Amino acid sequence: QVQLVESGGGLVQPGGSLRLSCAASRSIYSFDYMSWYRQAPGKERELVATIAPNGGTNYGDSVKGRFTISRDRAYKTGYLQMNDLKPEDTAVYYCQAIRAKITYWGQGTQVTVSS
Repeated sequence: QVQLVESGGGLVQPGGSLRLSCAASRSIYSFDYMSWYRQAPGKERELVATIAPNGGTNYGDSVKGRFTISRDRAYKTGYLQMNDLKPEDTAVYYCQAIRAKITYWGQGTQVTVSS
């Protein structure tokens, strides 16, 4: 069974940056769409960013201009570069990937923005 593994979360001060990574537990797999979601305590999971097979991207309004989603050329690893982080960005961030119309989720990585 393929699992997605996220890394790169942690504690950062407001205004700081983090880079999240997402890859399949079995490196032979590549993916079509890759997305990042986040869920803060007491809130619903929300879409942060998506990258399409053609490289097109889409962002949630709250992160536009601050976050950048990307992927490697092999379509096996996805990234989320997060700049100018704010306390309201604190959440568990989840990677989602779609391959052959099957959706996969990672276990989540905690991002905490606090001084």
